[in-house]
Amino acid sequence: MADTSSITDKIERKKVKRAARKAAAPKGPRTGARGENKAKIKKAARGQTKR
Repeated sequence: MADTSSITDKIERKKVKRAARKAAAPKGPRTGARGENKAKIKKAARGQTKR
């Protein structure tokens, strides 16, 4: 992505970033599931959140 640290105007910075995203090569397909590297838990206590 373009280096926008020198641009102080927010709107201009967004324009430059968007143009850089459009010009970049498309990302390839995923090699695995999105959360496969996330830490897994065996069992959570009932009523508690799992992460």
